[in-house]
Amino acid sequence: MYAPLESDLLRTFLIVAETGNFTRAADGVGRTQSAVSMQIKRLEDSLGEVLFERGPRGVFLTKRGEQLVPYAQRIVGLLEEAAAAMRVRPLDGPVRIGIPEEYSQTVLPRALAAFTERHPAVEVTVKCDYSVHQASALENDELDLAVVFDWHERAAGEILLIDPTVWVTSPAYALHERTPLPIAVYGNSDWCNEFAIRSLEQHGLAYRIAFICDTSSGLKIAVSSGLAIAPLSRSNIPADCRELTAADGFPPVDSSRVVLRRNPYHSSPAAEGMAEMIREAFRPMSLFSANSQA
Repeated sequence: MYAPLESDLLRTFLIVAETGNFTRAADGVGRTQSAVSMQIKRLEDSLGEVLFERGPRGVFLTKRGEQLVPYAQRIVGLLEEAAAAMRVRPLDGPVRIGIPEEYSQTVLPRALAAFTERHPAVEVTVKCDYSVHQASALENDELDLAVVFDWHERAAGEILLIDPTVWVTSPAYALHERTPLPIAVYGNSDWCNEFAIRSLEQHGLAYRIAFICDTSSGLKIAVSSGLAIAPLSRSNIPADCRELTAADGFPPVDSSRVVLRRNPYHSSPAAEGMAEMIREAFRPMSLFSANSQA
């Protein structure tokens, strides 16, 4: 029967695996080379397996050593996460956040799940609405934080993501090949007139409004079901649809920045904690966007 694994031994194991050298590993953990060697020997004895092969230029993992790496990373990672969580003082009080409907099924669940787990005493209120309404609510002290689209590069705040709006079609219906183009738009939206429709008019593309709604989910339904093409954030394109590019004869609609804005009158630890969670939730999307443009 195997002895329980010690976290210190697993940390040392991972450093040796990364450096491939006991001397460099010893420098990394602040111990002597002999102490590191003894730790690896203890770990091998407890498992009954040889984890490293010695060579003229250092050490390398055996098959069993390679098998241990992901488990050691998960164990050490969980311990570090637990230690970090225990060092963070739980927050309380209310926090009010506004976020575009486009991210209500992606960023918002990730951020809220992480935040609620760390700070269960905080009372979170979420407002999903157009960016212009979110900005107004922020100025009227009805929100503590707001994630908004900034098309004119005027909004003050922290840029979370560059998420251009593009025309989107369903390959199954190819509505982008029709004349006039059947398009889906937001109802009562200055943005649609100023950016989406104008992008078509500037390129001489005839269109007719075939679908009107108030949400991005409605626009996605219109595209996926073959009712119309629609202007959608690039990160929000349905899996069964595709972006219409210059090769198709379509211009981009805008080069929107996604900005995190704070209440101009006051802040709170709960609001700052939520801001950090929002930032972390957007980070994978930001990295994907950067890689897509590279």
